[in-house]
Amino acid sequence: MGQQGGHGGRQRPGGSAEALSRAYDTALLDLDGVVYAGGEAIPYAVPALDAARAEGMHLAYVTNNALRTPEAVARHLTELGVPAEASDVITSAQAVARLIAAEVPAGAPVLVIGGEGLRVALRERGLVPVDSADTEGLAAVVQGYGGPELPWGRFAEACYAIQRGVPWFASNTDLTIPGARGIGPGNGAAVEVVRIATGAEPRVAGKPLPPMHRETVLRTGARRPLVVGDRLDTDIEGAFNGGVDSLLVLTGVTDAAQLLAAVPEHRPTYVDADLRGLLRGQPEVEAAGDGFVCGGWTASAGDGALELTGDGEPLDGLRALCGAAWTAAGAGSCALPAEKALARLGW
Repeated sequence: MGQQGGHGGRQRPGGSAEALSRAYDTALLDLDGVVYAGGEAIPYAVPALDAARAEGMHLAYVTNNALRTPEAVARHLTELGVPAEASDVITSAQAVARLIAAEVPAGAPVLVIGGEGLRVALRERGLVPVDSADTEGLAAVVQGYGGPELPWGRFAEACYAIQRGVPWFASNTDLTIPGARGIGPGNGAAVEVVRIATGAEPRVAGKPLPPMHRETVLRTGARRPLVVGDRLDTDIEGAFNGGVDSLLVLTGVTDAAQLLAAVPEHRPTYVDADLRGLLRGQPEVEAAGDGFVCGGWTASAGDGALELTGDGEPLDGLRALCGAAWTAAGAGSCALPAEKALARLGW
């Protein structure tokens, strides 16, 4: 399995001689854009997860979406054909509730700007969710994704409390969230509304920050975890910060061009099209002269663009291009044009 290299981080995707479902004991799976989108299962997700479980891999579902409770998420997964218990689900609501509970007295009231998932997580920590900024003894404000119907007035309640000096917490700051109709605004967009109005900065618990990683480790007991996600700035960076390996699947918000431009903390260990990547080994990306070879493809950083020659599986070409792009970028982001090379692969 590939290792991080030097101050510039990973310079090419890693390889695995055995299936990832056997190389790692626990898959820490993001949900939106990985297992489902807009409530419907992503193609191949259900049979791939069933096969990974049959291989002995523990499946845990780690989501920055704080709207639903773990019980509701587990019920939804089971309805999709992915059997799950509430204990298999770790949310940013749980992570932020633990963070708040460490800072305020037991039984303290907390203003909730979000959905039922936040309220349940706060009660689990012995805190009291409330709806008014004028609540006596208000100890904190917590903001999480509340769905498209969250009333505008809820943001005003948050602002009133924060302007009086009440500490502000956010479950996560994902700017977008994938759905059945496309990419919509996430909790990070709502956090920006309150930030602009107050000039304040929240304490954030969700991926990619340490509180979420800590919550996940505490609840799963994983010894050889593999983070599986679709977002570079949350899933993959969270794995980087936690010092664990990661698999990027291209079923959500990240496209091939964004992957090639990834900065070191956003470079995944492995890249695959979808969750079927758990069921197979991952090919090595080999350095060859001034380029990188994977499968039948050779990629290099030319005088003015990334170049690709050869033929074979498109994903192997993308992996080779990652080697060329990340090595050329070093500790930064590759700015070499890649449109022509990606067009050869169908991206």
